[in-house]
Amino acid sequence: MVRTLMSLAGTAVLALSLGACGTTTKQTAGTAGGAVLGGAAGSAVTNGSTLGTLGGAAVGGVIGNQVTKP
Repeated sequence: MVRTLMSLAGTAVLALSLGACGTTTKQTAGTAGGAVLGGAAGSAVTNGSTLGTLGGAAVGGVIGNQVTKP
């Protein structure tokens, strides 16, 4: 449980730091948002596994990037 919360906190901090950039494009925001959601989903599905969280974040980031492609 602690691992899951730490993983989610780390991805939230990353997303917020990217959101603070003034030149963030829609595609960059989509990539970051997809990575956060994918990481959360991967963590939930694999019961907090680090590999599951990272895999979910990677897949979510790719999907978010492609969906928001201009």
